[in-house]
Amino acid sequence: MSQDPIWVNGRSYAWPDRPVVVLCIDGSQPGYIEAAVEAGVAPFFAKILQTGTNRLADCVVPSFTNPNNLSIVTGAPPAVHGICGNYFLDPETGGEVMMNEPRFLRAPTLFQVFQAAGAAIVTITAKDKLRGLLGHGLEMGEKGICFSSELADQANLVEHGIGGVLDMVGLEVPDVYSAELSGFVLAAGVKIMAARRPELMYLSTTDYIQHKHAPGTPVANDFYALLDGYLGQLDAMGCTIVATADHGMNAKHDETGLPRVIYLQSLLDDWLGEAAARVILPITDPYVVHHGALGSYATAYLPDGADGAGIAERLRAIPGMELVLDNAGAAERFELPPDRLGDLVLVSAPDHVLGAAAERHDLSGLEEPLRSHGGISEQRVPLLMNRPTDLAEGHTLRNFDAFDLALNHAV
Repeated sequence: MSQDPIWVNGRSYAWPDRPVVVLCIDGSQPGYIEAAVEAGVAPFFAKILQTGTNRLADCVVPSFTNPNNLSIVTGAPPAVHGICGNYFLDPETGGEVMMNEPRFLRAPTLFQVFQAAGAAIVTITAKDKLRGLLGHGLEMGEKGICFSSELADQANLVEHGIGGVLDMVGLEVPDVYSAELSGFVLAAGVKIMAARRPELMYLSTTDYIQHKHAPGTPVANDFYALLDGYLGQLDAMGCTIVATADHGMNAKHDETGLPRVIYLQSLLDDWLGEAAARVILPITDPYVVHHGALGSYATAYLPDGADGAGIAERLRAIPGMELVLDNAGAAERFELPPDRLGDLVLVSAPDHVLGAAAERHDLSGLEEPLRSHGGISEQRVPLLMNRPTDLAEGHTLRNFDAFDLALNHAV
């Protein structure tokens, strides 16, 4: 057991006095938990709201999965760790790629540093797209476990630090588009905590439910009741539990249920010529059925000699556009790596999303009116802990303060 502070990316962390579990509830805007408590289906969350720590925090913008999960596990913004989207234009190759490979990371995670100091680490994520980033640098085995619900049947000792996951949990691999994919994450976490009692555990769910169901709806309440049951078991084991979110979620449709979309590539093609500019939608990932690759944040690369300031002004004038910044302004305001941004960064209003061109988005999978994220309007998220905190009520918090809250400020 380390008696000295553990330093990670310029921040100091105390050694845990009991197992720490940080849960990232993907897409959990404020209101979901409170509604489940009010419905009487979430006794663990009710206990937190009454006797624990109940705060609001800001997530990273762009309010997408990869940037925020990596901020939580590094305790730092994307300017430090380098992950500024789910998808980006790689300046080294000029190709558009998923930003889920460890080579894109520019900073160590807390897990790497704590494991080197002797801690056992467990990280479980719903979708496999995050696993490589979360487990980067970990030695798998007795002191390191990292796997996904999505590919739990393929987990093995060499690559993931654990085998026989399905037998251990007693569940089959859930469908990737289901509440059960997230439930499996917590079910596995409970089993491993009971058997191994690691110092640090990180659990990350998927936002399939939040994309389709608003706070307080029966399906949403059922989902939070599912999470609540497993968290109650971890609480009974004496764990310090922090629950936060990678981003919020908002309705992005009109009164008839049609998505409110600004198609940026089509606009820029009209203004500058076809394919002269290049629009990147960082929400893009392999799982687009529930959002059609439509989010509230985008970047645009302009051709040489283009009037960037003039184009920015024209874009700002479009109804539904909230913010248009140049590269330097966006990097400074949102703490992003400038070399991984376009010439312009665009953020839409709370009820709008940004797309490329209508023909590039398959919306046939949207069974309910579009709910999505990515902008400033999805930045506020819950930050809860099952212990009181010594932080003053007015203290400004970010979602990536989750481990700091658990390790340094739990009473």
